[in-house]
Amino acid sequence: MALLSFERKYRVRGGTLIGGDLFDFWVGPFYVGFFGVTTILFATLGTALIVYGAALQHTANPFFVTINPPDVSYGLHFAPIKAGGLWQIVTICALGAFVSWALREVEICRKLGIGYHVPFAFSFAIFAYFTLVVIRPVLLGAWAYGFPYGIFSHLDWVSTTGYEFGNFHYNPAHMVAITFFFTTCFALALHGGLILSASNPGKGKVMKTGEHEDTFFRDLIGYSIGPLGIHRLGLFLALTAVSFSALCIVLSGPYWAQSWDQWWLPLWQLADPGGSTPPPYAGPGQ
Repeated sequence: MALLSFERKYRVRGGTLIGGDLFDFWVGPFYVGFFGVTTILFATLGTALIVYGAALQHTANPFFVTINPPDVSYGLHFAPIKAGGLWQIVTICALGAFVSWALREVEICRKLGIGYHVPFAFSFAIFAYFTLVVIRPVLLGAWAYGFPYGIFSHLDWVSTTGYEFGNFHYNPAHMVAITFFFTTCFALALHGGLILSASNPGKGKVMKTGEHEDTFFRDLIGYSIGPLGIHRLGLFLALTAVSFSALCIVLSGPYWAQSWDQWWLPLWQLADPGGSTPPPYAGPGQ
């Protein structure tokens, strides 16, 4: 079915979650819907507040603009606009925009009659952000533990947080997350390479089919997961990577305050009961 004729088939009223027919329309190729409107409102307000924050800092350089969370002395209370309250409102706008976008995806899925895999996957990314700016600060007792909104300031926060726990790469949840990220890249590289090799066989040659793709991996490793299976595997790997990423940071501070290399001491002592163990972490550069 041609793309344009298919669009005429599914561009009908219905499938909305809120608002009924009020915002049930398209602007060009973009579906609007109630949650499309809320996405625009939250995103516009959040962006305007960031521009306002840049004006307060008297800089137009995007690398140096930063919206910082409140000082630790404010705890979990609301702070004045110029003392971190701006960060709190921008966070609310960001969460509102992200959740609205996911719900807009749900409405589009309902119109197309397909599963909710896309909004479900996107919800993991929202959860990772929610973990950083809400769950972890709440567990630590202050909004100050959220990350700042800025390019250089965010990089500084990541570096500082890593050094705060010694070598952050010793975090076991971080290890698992990185492993799944690398595995996701590996699986997608194999999948993409296979699709291109089958669909671009060379000038004058016939395009290959899915049977050729399955046969390649059966000959290579003795098993082919199949066209549906590879996408299920890719989704599983990606969502698992994001889940352990959120876990690795929420463990750091609320549940583990020492250097992460100390977490492995019992294993080192078990492997070498009478030997020496790594010295306690003494800080960066020591």
